[in-house]
Amino acid sequence: MADVRYRRILLKMGGESLTGSEGFGIDPLRAAEVAQIVKDVYDLGVQVAIVIGAGNLWRGSVGTRQGMERSTADHIGMIATVMNALALQDALERSGIVTRVQTAIEMRTVAEPYIRLRAIRHLDKGRVVIIAGGTGNPYFTTDSAGALRAMELGAQVLIKATKVDAIYDQDPQDNPNARRFTQLSYIDFLNMRLRVMDSTAVSLCMENNMPIVVLNFWQKDSVKRLLLGEPIGTTIRSTVASV
Repeated sequence: MADVRYRRILLKMGGESLTGSEGFGIDPLRAAEVAQIVKDVYDLGVQVAIVIGAGNLWRGSVGTRQGMERSTADHIGMIATVMNALALQDALERSGIVTRVQTAIEMRTVAEPYIRLRAIRHLDKGRVVIIAGGTGNPYFTTDSAGALRAMELGAQVLIKATKVDAIYDQDPQDNPNARRFTQLSYIDFLNMRLRVMDSTAVSLCMENNMPIVVLNFWQKDSVKRLLLGEPIGTTIRSTVASV
């Protein structure tokens, strides 16, 4: 077993990670790429729980702008996360990893209900657990679900998978001089109103001292290298030595 920094992780990824060149929907080839990245981490002996979003299938803001009731729009998004979870489960199973999908909204014919102790048991048995359905409540993002599940499952870190290599004070695509952070405190993140992660999720992590690492999921071996001790992405935690 490799000497890794964290033994149990919660990986929070957006639904866009399963999107192909069309920019929407589920691409099985893309799901296979995600599964390979997860497998590389799993093969280190790391226990992996995943919370996935639904931005590739549905965004509640689209519905609410057209007059849809917010709770209805959010529940549609929760159901869409289950579709993504099943697609990722299929890709992981085909790569040889035993996987369980649990949902905050019960769908017993396709997935287990989310039960904390059962999820922990799966992790201890070497299974990857994909948790769908958000928190099961409207008005909460899947970032908040990721933070909540990380605490409940005793993860040692919450990894936020993005397409950017770190947190910047401005969009680096718009401003090449944007400041890149290797470390941030929770308070600094909240005060700067950075939008890479939901403020409710960061506040919950702050209250429970859960470190967050924001990294580029598609950068070669980024998650694996982080676990092996390399300084990857931006770490958000209680105190920082330098920014």
